[in-house]
Amino acid sequence: MTSSTLPRPSAPSAGAANPVPAAVGGRIRSFGHWLVRGRSTNAVWERPALIGLLLVTAVAYLYNLTSSGYANEFYSAAVQAGSQNWEAFLFGSSDAGNSITVDKPPASLWVMAISVRLFGLSSMSILLPEVIMGVVTVALVYVIVRRHFSPGAALLAGGVLASTPVAALMFRFNNPDALLVLLMTASVYFTLRAIESGRVRWLLLAGAMIGFGFLTKQLQAFVILPPLALAYAWAGPVTFGKRLLHLLAAFGAVIVSAGWWVALVELVPASLRPYVGGSQNNDFLELTFGYNGFGRLTGAETGSVTGGAGTATTGGGQWGSTGITRLLDGEFGGQIAWLIPAALVLLVVSFFLLRRQKRTDARRAIFVMFGGWLVLTGLIFSFMSGIFHAYYTVALAPAIAGVVGAGAVMLWNTRRHLWARLLSAALVLGTGVWAFALLTRATDWLPWLKFVVLAAAIVGALLLAFRWRRRALRVTTVVVSLVAVLLAPTAYTLQTISTGHTGSIVTAGPTVASSTGFGGGGGFGRGGGAGGGGTPPGGIAGGPGTAGGLTPPVGAGQAGTGAAGGTAGGAAGGGTTAGGAGGAAAAGTRGGGMGGGGLLVGATVSAQVSALLSANASSYTWAAAAVGSQNAASYQLASQAAVMPLGGFNGSDPSPTLEQFQAYVASGQIHYFISSGNIGASNGGSSASSSIATWVVANYTATTVDGTTLYDLTTAAATS
Repeated sequence: MTSSTLPRPSAPSAGAANPVPAAVGGRIRSFGHWLVRGRSTNAVWERPALIGLLLVTAVAYLYNLTSSGYANEFYSAAVQAGSQNWEAFLFGSSDAGNSITVDKPPASLWVMAISVRLFGLSSMSILLPEVIMGVVTVALVYVIVRRHFSPGAALLAGGVLASTPVAALMFRFNNPDALLVLLMTASVYFTLRAIESGRVRWLLLAGAMIGFGFLTKQLQAFVILPPLALAYAWAGPVTFGKRLLHLLAAFGAVIVSAGWWVALVELVPASLRPYVGGSQNNDFLELTFGYNGFGRLTGAETGSVTGGAGTATTGGGQWGSTGITRLLDGEFGGQIAWLIPAALVLLVVSFFLLRRQKRTDARRAIFVMFGGWLVLTGLIFSFMSGIFHAYYTVALAPAIAGVVGAGAVMLWNTRRHLWARLLSAALVLGTGVWAFALLTRATDWLPWLKFVVLAAAIVGALLLAFRWRRRALRVTTVVVSLVAVLLAPTAYTLQTISTGHTGSIVTAGPTVASSTGFGGGGGFGRGGGAGGGGTPPGGIAGGPGTAGGLTPPVGAGQAGTGAAGGTAGGAAGGGTTAGGAGGAAAAGTRGGGMGGGGLLVGATVSAQVSALLSANASSYTWAAAAVGSQNAASYQLASQAAVMPLGGFNGSDPSPTLEQFQAYVASGQIHYFISSGNIGASNGGSSASSSIATWVVANYTATTVDGTTLYDLTTAAATS
């Protein structure tokens, strides 16, 4: 071959001199286009609408976030401990000295502790992870519905979740519920992917989500297992035998993802790990199946603040009456129940509309999962006799949102039939009337709003009764109907995000009349400003309490007033406080003295007391000890030094025993004992913390520092 016959190289094109960066740039542009535009088959407005929904949710949930300070100091103290000590991180200890754990597994604490390790201890670093969880949960609900329904249905589902008052509360609060809801929603998504493909890997991921949900809030995570298993067993696109094997594999994933930590706690000798808070025998399995398990159903919760054992006719004691209407009654309705009646009707209608679809129909499977989640969880919440707080109902929010979003649009698409139009009209009118009734319970809050909602419902119902051919009238019908059903809960949500919430029991929205004690509208359950524990870095020192609730903090000689009244004296300083309908049972736990905290709210820690605890704290395992986790948490967060919570959350755990405490004191491991409220043995729990307090008072000299009574345990005993 001569040179004239050799192939000549082609002229280089623009950018060909460095093809790799060009390829990378092309991928970046493609990703950017997908991010903004979505799939090529999507409507132009779809992806911007989703981005807008998520941005609005993020901005709303971030607004005024640090007004809650350390929020629930019980968990914030554990986060602070986990950010300082890896053993405390692993086990979920309340203090860096690893005396006792919180009364839940530590998964939610892990997320917050990592945030604190990265950004330092502050209100923002503790609460920001929950906001992110909320935005991701909204996105997941959108994606689940969008995979088999219209973008409008998915946007409605996401919007319903974002505007649910109790969701706005708990995705801005540091209780475990935010992570639990996220993991349960993720399990629905992965199960849906398994139903679509028949691939076991998706089902394994769903099982792993439930397992980590167990490590977040124990058996509550398992409530969603029956709906997920039923959906896959019914609609999985493989043989029945393979479906059963896949479900067994998924159950194995649940066991593995949760069991490694359970095995760790059970196998490590008790002397080498912290005491399991909430148990009477230092046993995590006892905590799982007792105090946090079946005890919640029966009310037999040894060591709890009080027994439940409520019935529909006799009431549920401190936790309200049980029965099928429980979630609609009192304060519970304003948290979650705005769309529950409509969701149940839409669930039935959707199954009717999909009755002739093939077995593997994914749309029906979505209703099985979301609907089963809603019905089963709702029934458990309605009839459980043990501890039940209004904020628990956040576990229903994604299920309600999914059913309403998909079901409402399915019904709208069937409007050519008269029955569908009339049913749509009845649902909007009924939801508006129900919202009117719920708004009436908040007697002093925006009294005009209920009339606007009712008027919108009437107009929307009239418009829905007709089949409009003009697009403008159809759009008007949709807009008015959405205003009728979403305005009231959205207003509650806006009130929630504009208010700081602290303490162990918080509720969304304005104060309403309630028959419950703990968690009631006028008792401890109202969220107030950021109370005890000093000023968190990046947070606030305090704020006004919500009207009708207890305004934290309560000092010596002061009285906080609840709607239901009732006062009881504190133990150490003689202060008074007010609770809900429970009177002394609910309120007497808030101690006297300036620093006295209690069972459900933290203490007020002055700068002088904080400095005293911080001084030379590194020379001790614990700078101080105080009865009850809320008391201890406030002092620990203010001083940044480990404070031992005697008796755990309720002060009724045998941790430590009197003999153990005396040994700690003798070896110089505890500096101060802080006198606090008269919490201790309750409902069959241990009286060890009361015995310790009695021993300290009898043997050491009290010192009052800025209204707080302390005992220096390193000095010689006053008496032998």
